[in-house]
Amino acid sequence: MKIKFCGAAREVTGSTHLLILDDNTKILLDCGLYQGGGDDDGQAGEGGNPLAGFNEKWMFNPEEIDCLVLSHAHIDHTGRVPKLVRDGFRGTIYSTHATRDLCAIMLLDSAKIQESDTERHNRKKAFADPERKPLYEVEDVTQAIEQFVSYNYEQWFNIHPNVRVMYRDAGHILGSASVNLEIREGDRTIRLAFTGDIGRPHRPILGDPLPMPDADYVICESTYGDRDHEAAPSEFEHFLQIVHHTCVEKKGKLIIPAFSVGRTQEIVYMLDQLWNMGRLPKVPVYVDSPLAVNATEVFVNHPECFDADIHRYMLDDENPFGFNELFYMRSTEASKKLNDNRQPCIIISASGMMNAGRIRHHLLNNIENKRNTFLIVGYCAPNTPGGQLRAGAKSLYIMGQNKQVIADIEIMDSFSAHGDRGEMYDFLKNQVDSCRKIWLVHGTLDRQEKWRDYLLEKGFRAVDIPQLGEVVEV
Repeated sequence: MKIKFCGAAREVTGSTHLLILDDNTKILLDCGLYQGGGDDDGQAGEGGNPLAGFNEKWMFNPEEIDCLVLSHAHIDHTGRVPKLVRDGFRGTIYSTHATRDLCAIMLLDSAKIQESDTERHNRKKAFADPERKPLYEVEDVTQAIEQFVSYNYEQWFNIHPNVRVMYRDAGHILGSASVNLEIREGDRTIRLAFTGDIGRPHRPILGDPLPMPDADYVICESTYGDRDHEAAPSEFEHFLQIVHHTCVEKKGKLIIPAFSVGRTQEIVYMLDQLWNMGRLPKVPVYVDSPLAVNATEVFVNHPECFDADIHRYMLDDENPFGFNELFYMRSTEASKKLNDNRQPCIIISASGMMNAGRIRHHLLNNIENKRNTFLIVGYCAPNTPGGQLRAGAKSLYIMGQNKQVIADIEIMDSFSAHGDRGEMYDFLKNQVDSCRKIWLVHGTLDRQEKWRDYLLEKGFRAVDIPQLGEVVEV
């Protein structure tokens, strides 16, 4: 068997890994979109971006892929699925039930973004620029969803006569899973595990990540392989202090760029708890993302993914994602009115990296006001506006305008849905005796090198960091 690393190799986005069995069966693990290169991530022609054109090209023939196994619904793991279908893939797409439901709304949203970005580019392009086409359209998403087959956690199922798979809860987002494969080739059985994205224990809403069954080989993420997050007890008070300072003392807007799936629901749940405790200042809270609104409805429909704490909470508050001062915004007109609102408020809007979606308009209209605060609650690729603000940028180029960074910038990585170094090790430590080799993916090289050294110190025998396009023999 061979493994070809076709994405998220020494990068955090674009997760795509190809298994080639001895009988030439081709199994794809994830099919993610590269994000982080600017307004038009991964499109051809981006000067200075080493992964320019990544989203448009394949390191394999889509028509030859027999099946696709998804770990979870985030776009950097699923965002090229409709393009895979558009380019000839007709196999089965496997996922958990919640991942399928999230993909149905997230991929439609992604298609609409592809279409609108393409229309905007073609309308504004210089005469000599080539006309651009979207990576995929709504019709391709519809076809892709028809190819989904979903399964529960802890259920072995066959994707090939000699290959069976089991999903186990990874605690990252709703429906996220590690992918555990048993592959029979000749007289041997290869146990291969793909962590997907490893979640965090003791986080709100979701169950804790569960260790994988013993594996011979592991493909492991490494997003935060070099650090530990802020502890949860201080997170609650830190968050409340930022709310009070911005909305009460400065009488400004607290603007939180957050991914529509997972991060937004966690923040809303925290605000709901603060409201019920009587500790939240009486300011309106706006969730300004149609995708987040739809995703919250999917959350409500999948309580089987919730942990015991939120089930107990729901005995007293049947809706943990709603309270009197919380407003979900669908229409563009309602979103635009927020820019004219000068009253203290909290705005939660996508995308989390601030490189797409309605958050760009909030950034444009609010970054030069010292009363306001932007609270960054997760990883942002370096080239995105969020990444630049994390790095201390004093000015930003936003939607064709240069803006000075006058608003306060706060960072809380404790909200991250990715496990930190210690949490990922706790997830992996049961593999020390069985695992012959680990390949690190989904991380920047500097963090992967530190994560590799950490794992070797903890007793793992072999830890490699593959390059994009590298093929390894198992």
